[in-house]
Amino acid sequence: MILEIAMLPVRPDQSAAFEAAFAEASAIIASMPGYLGHSLQRCMEVPGRYALLVRWQTLERHTVGFRGSSEYQRWRALLHHFYDPFPVVEHFMSVPLAAATPLFDHEPHASESKP
Repeated sequence: MILEIAMLPVRPDQSAAFEAAFAEASAIIASMPGYLGHSLQRCMEVPGRYALLVRWQTLERHTVGFRGSSEYQRWRALLHHFYDPFPVVEHFMSVPLAAATPLFDHEPHASESKP
């Protein structure tokens, strides 16, 4: 699994319009082969700053499959005009750590009580 992290600098006066457009764009990305899930987070300290987290089966499902698709053109038309400057997008893979708690699909940590 690959985690795409995109820091999205949205013009602060455009946040509501961006969030509405993103709701529409979510269906586009969710329909792509290799897509596993996504989350959009709004920064609490900086107005207009968002973090987009997308889980992909492989790096190529994002960089070649999604970005090379006709659906990506619709995604761009819906969202790219909100950014200033253009977002930084990076890809990450998990580092196995014995005591780590998964960010997605949370399973109770050993220290959490069970009913």
